[in-house]
Amino acid sequence: MPWPWRWLARVVSVLLALALVLAGVLVYTVRRSFPQVDGSLRLPGLSGSVEIYRDKSGIPHIYADTAADLFMAQGFVHAQDRFYEMDFRRHTTAGRLSELFGPSTLENDKALRTMGWRRVAAQELPGLAQETQDLLNAYTKGVNAWLAANPKASDRSLEYSVLKLQNGSYQPEKWTPVDSLAWLKAMAWDLRSNLEDEIDRALALTKLPRERVDQLYPGYPYDRHSPIVTQGAIQRGRFDQLAVPRQRAATALNQAAKTLDAVPDMLGTGDGDGIGSNSWVISGEHTASGKPLLANDPHLAPQMPSVWYQVGLHCRKVTAECPYDVTGFSFSGVPGVIIGHTGKVAWGFTNLAPDVADLFLEQVDGETYLYKGQQLKLETRQEQIKVAGRAPVTINVRSTRHGPLINDVIGDARPSGEANAVALQWTALTPGRTADAIFALNKAGDWDEFKAAAALFDVPAQNLVYADTSGRIGYQAPGRIPVRENGDGTWPVPGWTGEYDWKTAPIPYDELPSVEDPADGFIVTANNAVIDPARYRPLLTKDWSYGYRSQRIRDRVEKAIGDGKVDARTMSEIQQDTYNGFAETLVPALMRVDLAGPSVQARQLLDKWDGMQGLDSAAAAYFNAVWRQVLVLTFDDDLPPAAQPSGGDRWYEVIRGLLDRPDDPFWDDVTTKNREETRDDILRQAMASAYQELSERLGDDIAAWRWGDLHQLELVNGSLGASGIAPVEALFNRGPLAVPGSKDAVNATGWNVQRDYTVNALPSMRMIVDLSDLDKSQWINLMGASGHAFHTNYWDQAQTWARGDLLPMRSSPESVKKAAAHTLKLNP
Repeated sequence: MPWPWRWLARVVSVLLALALVLAGVLVYTVRRSFPQVDGSLRLPGLSGSVEIYRDKSGIPHIYADTAADLFMAQGFVHAQDRFYEMDFRRHTTAGRLSELFGPSTLENDKALRTMGWRRVAAQELPGLAQETQDLLNAYTKGVNAWLAANPKASDRSLEYSVLKLQNGSYQPEKWTPVDSLAWLKAMAWDLRSNLEDEIDRALALTKLPRERVDQLYPGYPYDRHSPIVTQGAIQRGRFDQLAVPRQRAATALNQAAKTLDAVPDMLGTGDGDGIGSNSWVISGEHTASGKPLLANDPHLAPQMPSVWYQVGLHCRKVTAECPYDVTGFSFSGVPGVIIGHTGKVAWGFTNLAPDVADLFLEQVDGETYLYKGQQLKLETRQEQIKVAGRAPVTINVRSTRHGPLINDVIGDARPSGEANAVALQWTALTPGRTADAIFALNKAGDWDEFKAAAALFDVPAQNLVYADTSGRIGYQAPGRIPVRENGDGTWPVPGWTGEYDWKTAPIPYDELPSVEDPADGFIVTANNAVIDPARYRPLLTKDWSYGYRSQRIRDRVEKAIGDGKVDARTMSEIQQDTYNGFAETLVPALMRVDLAGPSVQARQLLDKWDGMQGLDSAAAAYFNAVWRQVLVLTFDDDLPPAAQPSGGDRWYEVIRGLLDRPDDPFWDDVTTKNREETRDDILRQAMASAYQELSERLGDDIAAWRWGDLHQLELVNGSLGASGIAPVEALFNRGPLAVPGSKDAVNATGWNVQRDYTVNALPSMRMIVDLSDLDKSQWINLMGASGHAFHTNYWDQAQTWARGDLLPMRSSPESVKKAAAHTLKLNP
């Protein structure tokens, strides 16, 4: 062999050998952190043995004799599978990400320190029930026992090995109960309702007159979309379901908007408009089994690992001392189950989204602020933020009686008009008892115990649907919802007058809407209006989701009931429904427009389209591309970037109104000179631009266009998956997956019209509980049980989720043990 070839062969051999060595090192490093799931382990602090059964999906069911042992084992198991995720989350909620990642996350930390989530969580702990504190401590012991047994970075997870390359000195601290409580603040923040709408309204007002801004926030269509509660009123201080009712500061606001944007979505709520959740419950009178069925699928931003962790927590013998037998979805880092069922009752959540946060415009002068004619001293505190590789950064947090000044922390807000600062008042910045509510829900056995648990659920306020094995179904609206002296919470208000202050007491729990066994035999919630304000006086909010999902679910449930008895398959089919509720309004308007050129052929896709948005639908691809162009062409020239539409059913209602006004000023493109566009001009341009976009992206063969080729889900790891370092991202990210549905379909896979069709919000899990036999219940998680990249259960549920399939949701000891692929025994 000639020498150049011999030299090349040697180089190639060396490179292959190095690649094999590096691959071996990577495999060794990765597998070293995988948890032990078989055999036995010693767990100091237990009072007795604990058994953990995992099925092939890695979902653990934990069996213990005492509540303390049960939750200590849950802490250990969460840490086994998800400790890096837990550690990352607690750094986020405490405003300490820069300790891990350096100055790139400094703005996030400033925003979180200003909000003070962890400070409030620390204040909350001593006010909780002693049982709650004890179980939080037991959970903490389990986490720390795992941490002590895994002292090296490579023992804990691949993320720590990668992080060590950037931040070699980092060592995770011991877990504390406050770390768990702070995560509940993140949950409340992501489900905080209309705060961005308040800012968007005010920013839109800087470019438009008030009446045109009001056009962008139409009222809820009660005549077309039913609220959740259709009967009842407050009578003698209680909600009775049978009762009949009696007849300017733009600069500071921009800075406040930047602060709010810097607060990361920990659950992830996408881009806000129209994204929420679905839940409904059907009485046994309408089901094949004769017992209720309950469905739930919370819509959140895609996260990897999934925000949810499936688990079963079982006392071997259920007694007053050990009352837990609960299966469902937990948060890693938080003890207990958030959504699921006990041995007797099941529950689901959707976001009630009441207006629990207000922005107060303030007049600040130095270290004082104006309030009712007096200059009051600002409350101040300093927060030092440690930054990896840099000197610490100190910020000065200032607060008025309404809350922290959120415009202070990012940039300098110059005075504008009377106000020069913005304070945030939010119910979650007051200590509450949500942690008590979780443990109370986890041992509820009937409607009365469920309602008592719901009364403790301060924030975030959720729509709670209920069913039990006796056949009862119900709905309860809980939460700390403020009562305002004046105003409706839709606009930032002057703080210096005092006239818009919150009253001391929120809406009493007994006055919040509640329904038990309604006459029509089912209850549907999907972030739609709870109740018509004509029959209910306390203000919950004016910024509801507009009811397209909820009404579609109601229509399908009513049809299913009319066709015969409903079963779990019917419930699953409704969860998978991809119908676009606005197509029946927009398509006829598009078909009436004079059109020429190649987009005429594309428009024909819509002529007999059924509105369904499946993966293979060419019509869905074109309709959504047109919808995107309609919104961008109509509104982007009129609105500041922060207030431009992202999509969703509010914009359905806005466009619905504009279609009847062909010469409305919104149709005119203000960037074109000597021309005033009308409705048909914009619709014509939208169809042409959509055709141009899709032909460039998907080819000229219109019949070959597929919605699934546009609408895809990228599975991005929550921290290192967005590092900007391609080899690191490749270790942790997965996908893409083609996904059906769209924003405000029942199968609500959201996307942002300002960007592209990439999925940014989705059903983060799905659950169907069968109260006739709990072992016949079904569930699916977005990702998998494990947070360890390359583990079998890292993302094994993702493709099943994308297909719309479900896994068995086992809960009885017999079914759990029969399905067990692994058994681990923890000994004292």
